[in-house]
Amino acid sequence: MSRLPVLDGDGLRARLPMGAAIEAIHLALRSGLDPSADPARTVVPADHGQILVMPSLTPAHAGVKLITVTPDNPERGLPRVQGVYLLLDALTLTPHLVLDGAALTAIRTPAVSAAAADLIAVNEASRLVVFGTGPQAWGHIEALRVVRPVSDVTVVGRNGNRVAELVGRCVAAGLRATAGSPDAVADADLVACCTTARTPLFDGGKLAPHATVLAIGSHEPDSREVDTATVTRGEVIVEDIPTALREAGDVVLPIGEGALRPDDLIPLTSLARGEKRLDPSTPKVFKSVGMAWQDLAVAALLA
Repeated sequence: MSRLPVLDGDGLRARLPMGAAIEAIHLALRSGLDPSADPARTVVPADHGQILVMPSLTPAHAGVKLITVTPDNPERGLPRVQGVYLLLDALTLTPHLVLDGAALTAIRTPAVSAAAADLIAVNEASRLVVFGTGPQAWGHIEALRVVRPVSDVTVVGRNGNRVAELVGRCVAAGLRATAGSPDAVADADLVACCTTARTPLFDGGKLAPHATVLAIGSHEPDSREVDTATVTRGEVIVEDIPTALREAGDVVLPIGEGALRPDDLIPLTSLARGEKRLDPSTPKVFKSVGMAWQDLAVAALLA
């Protein structure tokens, strides 16, 4: 087999604008996609982290992502998330392209959140609160600007230097930006939770009735970024109900408490296809765990 083309992070970002990635997610959601059709994510515990394997198939393409998550890597000067993505032809399963898996994740995850926000957030949403300071935090700022008139950003994080760096990056990009505390959610139109937290980041009782929360940090049933008040005050949208019930602690834990029911969850596809209308008088929560079809929808743009 001849040498496969390889796209590193810089090459991937140069060829894959965020707006195109968001539109790819929209098209996939409207296409009749069944998010449950792909195999479940395989999680292999390792001594110092996890190895995740995520395959997906469409009539035109196939793909598989192998990602590693190593919590202590930042202390070693290495990324917490690393990996590769292999894009294949669906008919012959011939490998076409190898991508930087972490860079793909850094684009597709914000693209999914932005596609969801485009379906559920108020049109005039301009005030964004971001929890976290890593690649996903900046990615969500970049993506949400594509779908809503975001002009004000409040960054909430544990490391003051990293908060200041992200605030500076926002200002350089033409945004008004400040460091803030969790209470900033009271004035937010959009809240993006982009952390590795295992316990809630803020008091959901303080959310404005029109607010939209995007929770993307966890794919484990025993961890959560948002509290029970957040998911019971309004409507909860998920990528796929069976997957959320298996992997999303933000909904699994409230269901276990008896505060939320599986029937309360709204699949994102029902909004994309116009099958469901939301109540404009309550907060909205989009809980994402990241799914293989999303990687393939975005990676296929490079085929």
